[in-house]
Amino acid sequence: MLLKIGSGDLGPNRVVERPKVIQNSSGKWVMWMHIDDSSYGEAKVGVATSDSICGTYSYQRSFQPFGRQSRDMGLFKDTDGSGYLLTEDRQSGLRIIKLTSDFMNVASDTYLFPSRYEAPAMIKVNGRYFMFASQLTGWDTNDNKYTTSTSLTGGWSSWANFAPAGERTYDSQTTFILQVGSNYMYMGDRWFSSNLMRSSYIWLPLTINGSSASITWYINWIIDPSSGSARVGPSETSYEGEAASMSGGAKSVSCSGCSGSSAAGYIGATSGSGGTIRWSSVSSTASTLTTLRFKHQNGDAKQRFAVVTVNGQSQTVAFLPSTDGNTPASSAVTVSLNSGSSNVITVSGTGSGWGPDIDRVMVPVS
Repeated sequence: MLLKIGSGDLGPNRVVERPKVIQNSSGKWVMWMHIDDSSYGEAKVGVATSDSICGTYSYQRSFQPFGRQSRDMGLFKDTDGSGYLLTEDRQSGLRIIKLTSDFMNVASDTYLFPSRYEAPAMIKVNGRYFMFASQLTGWDTNDNKYTTSTSLTGGWSSWANFAPAGERTYDSQTTFILQVGSNYMYMGDRWFSSNLMRSSYIWLPLTINGSSASITWYINWIIDPSSGSARVGPSETSYEGEAASMSGGAKSVSCSGCSGSSAAGYIGATSGSGGTIRWSSVSSTASTLTTLRFKHQNGDAKQRFAVVTVNGQSQTVAFLPSTDGNTPASSAVTVSLNSGSSNVITVSGTGSGWGPDIDRVMVPVS
């Protein structure tokens, strides 16, 4: 955790983006991040440290690496223990910079890609380095690219797509590549420049085959946390919001973009528990931990909260703003289902405000 303070780099109206964490040889965790002002005119990196990866980080300082701009950035730790800063220098290109042995500072330039790319992420597979990055199109998404080499200092291949051309990397921008077992996961940001708190992520299996890399779109998929192997997720059953049992003032509302042109609205209230919707006889072929997908409407600029209860287990969920009053957004909730058709799902208020309008909930069949 890195705490906001009253002034300085971590003060109000500051930009703190793309934090990455790396562990040095002494066991200390070192966080690097993009530090900037609201006009993106400073273009610096910041460094913080902690004794544990999930602990409170102590902010150290900010600076421009070797006096050069740094905006979107990433970190990479090589198999020999060396650390590297991956940084976008708008004036010159995308850079690989070796870090000092304690990972607290920059040590020397390693390579400069003169091409105009940002949002870098790197992995090493069977002795080959893969660099992933985004083209420069502002907040708009594009076909992100990758390049490979057997050396960090040169021999990089021509940049190529790793998602189908024209898909704009499934409307995302590279943020990190996570190794899970012997496999890899692509993690991408979905930015909404008009309301940044509405921004979200996508995670997809990344296939590495020799010197090639690719991702394929899945609505849902399942990963083995030990091996990292991925498979297509189960089919889903859709339960309409307006077909749920309603109480406490909840009622059906018009929604032209919703699946049945209607949604369940007036969930919650400005005070008290307010409206509640309930689906009973929800089916699953297995007793399992799984993910429900809610399609919802929230026309506010901030999230709306609601309590999602499945088989008596409750959790408060933040439903992010949707595009408008007629284009549902998507929220995922992890729950436990029982085998059979006696599962019960309710969505209710938190007691302190209106919840979202619910278009439908998609429930995995297994």
